[in-house]
Amino acid sequence: MAQEVSEYLSQNPRVAAWVETLRCDGETDKHWRHRREFLLRNAGDLAPTGGAAATNTEEAADAESGTRGRQLQQLISFSMAWANHVFLGCRYPQKVMDKILSMAEGIKVTDAPIHTTRDELVAKKG
Repeated sequence: MAQEVSEYLSQNPRVAAWVETLRCDGETDKHWRHRREFLLRNAGDLAPTGGAAATNTEEAADAESGTRGRQLQQLISFSMAWANHVFLGCRYPQKVMDKILSMAEGIKVTDAPIHTTRDELVAKKG
């Protein structure tokens, strides 16, 4: 899938530039590669289109206002929660876990660490 994402971004430079603005400072390439795929799979109409009518400035202003801005912030939050779960072992309320796991269906992460929860450790001792 990583090859498909790279190919898609090379064919859609406005989308590539847009999604790159969502990368966090200090985010590793490995984390970003997978979180970027999560964002692109779930962006829908939040991602810019190829039309020349809208400028980046207009889109940025639009993204910060109203429903579109809230949807984008929610998508970014879900992507971060998913990446934190996969790479750092973080857990969230079940409703959030169900949502982010369903949004991430089909994303293959082969090099994620394996985490042991406190409950699993306690069960092994008992």
